[in-house]
Amino acid sequence: MSTLDWLVLAGWILFTVCFGLYKARGGATTHDYLLAGKSMPWYAMGLSIMATQASAITFISTTGQGYADGMRFVQFYFGLPLAMVILSMTAVPIFHRSGVYTAYEYLDKRFDRRTRYLVSIIFLLSRGLGAGVALYAPAVVLSVILGWPDQVTTAAMGALVIVYTTLGGVKAVTWSDVQQMLLIFAGLILALILAVSRFPEGVSVADAVAIAGAAGRINPVVTGFDWNDRYNLWSGLIGGMFLALAYFGTDQSQVQRYLTGKSVAQSRLSLIFNAMAKIPMQFFILFIGTMVFVFFHFERPPLIFQPADQRKLEASPRFSELDGRYGQAHAERKSAALAFAASRTQLDEYRAAQKKIDAVRADAAKTIGAASDTNYIFLSYVIRYLPAGAVGLIIAVIFAAAMSTISGEVNSLATVTIMDLYRTMRPGTSDSSLLAASKIATVFWGIYAVAFAGFGGSLGSLIEAVNIVGSLFYGGMLGVFVLAFYLPQASARGAFWGVIAGEAAIFYCFLFTGISFLWYNVIGCAVVIAVGLLLSTTRHSARP
Repeated sequence: MSTLDWLVLAGWILFTVCFGLYKARGGATTHDYLLAGKSMPWYAMGLSIMATQASAITFISTTGQGYADGMRFVQFYFGLPLAMVILSMTAVPIFHRSGVYTAYEYLDKRFDRRTRYLVSIIFLLSRGLGAGVALYAPAVVLSVILGWPDQVTTAAMGALVIVYTTLGGVKAVTWSDVQQMLLIFAGLILALILAVSRFPEGVSVADAVAIAGAAGRINPVVTGFDWNDRYNLWSGLIGGMFLALAYFGTDQSQVQRYLTGKSVAQSRLSLIFNAMAKIPMQFFILFIGTMVFVFFHFERPPLIFQPADQRKLEASPRFSELDGRYGQAHAERKSAALAFAASRTQLDEYRAAQKKIDAVRADAAKTIGAASDTNYIFLSYVIRYLPAGAVGLIIAVIFAAAMSTISGEVNSLATVTIMDLYRTMRPGTSDSSLLAASKIATVFWGIYAVAFAGFGGSLGSLIEAVNIVGSLFYGGMLGVFVLAFYLPQASARGAFWGVIAGEAAIFYCFLFTGISFLWYNVIGCAVVIAVGLLLSTTRHSARP
């Protein structure tokens, strides 16, 4: 990067940290540190909720997903608006009225301490792993730019997040997220404008959309039903709704955001804002990926986008042969794309040329045993083709997203650790001791995320990996809250064993079937409810 890029990046990171700490000043109690004194307006909560979910993975991997697989990933979010409406009507007022710090504290009030512990531990496992995956994403950025080892970049990023999250608490996290999301929106618009502006003369946006469509990249709705297909209309509407219900309704990293609201109405507005904005935002990000795909029709991309694997390929005896085939295939595709854009004919010729490109890339990856390079596609484009200053801004966007997600997750992990485990095991602990313990827990979970981030390189597409990890646990968590909120006949015994049965069903599907991960949330939730009601009814009928 140029000096200007570094100044833009460093300036934004410094501003974000200082702004968050400035807004968090004055908080000296556990209530302030963990719930911001319930002082947050709806727009701050809404942007923070979105920022916590829109991690660096979103911009690194979702754009690559659009490039490699088209826009069908957007269907993943089709059920989210329905979930937001349901949660606004039910979970928000229930949590606010109960006066809890965490979602799992409510389970203690509704069922028993054992169920609270079980679900708290499930959350800590799932979100702790998710935080590590989210932290690995910016490591991909700096490894591409500087060639630094992943361990160095994750440690540096983790240390920065730990400092301002530990010092400022949830208020610093939330107000920093507001600034991060404003930058993210600006960066997305800039990335699309720059991609489109570099198309050759005579190739319009409409032409680019036609080319992407001919390659199967403009596919936001797939109506066919298939249990094994990850992204179609039905898995998105049904499985996606269940995942969103679980994520926004039972995951403390999200629940804690709307627990900071001034009122039930303000918290509801924050979720409705996400219901309206999330799908257009994800559509836009995927569309950027498809435009980068079209851009590389006219500028030759590397055979493998992962720089280390590309260097390994260049040292291979087969490189000359593969590079020659690739150059010829690229030239054929460029010619076919221009012809198709000009006349909308010769579709078969274009698709044949695209298949040649795909075949050479697959052969190259097989030659050196390379893993998926999806996470490196957008970064390769940014670094090689964007002007000075713009590169720094886009990298700042990715770092902003990473900092928002990691800080929010670390803060929620610390909250659950202290309020659901530490405080219940040490009743009577003073507020000052709880505040100090919360800061220690924040540091611990930050270090944990750094340690787990080392496994990120083996997970393939990060946007899929983080959602698969979540789906292994969310079905069980959602099921127990359905029992708690809507089924008064459910007992503590039924809730506890229902969660265990639901998790067993999910892991069976994961290990022994090909069922798409989005359905894990439906299956797990259904098993928890069925087993929970059965055991509750059995115990009730067995009483004299």
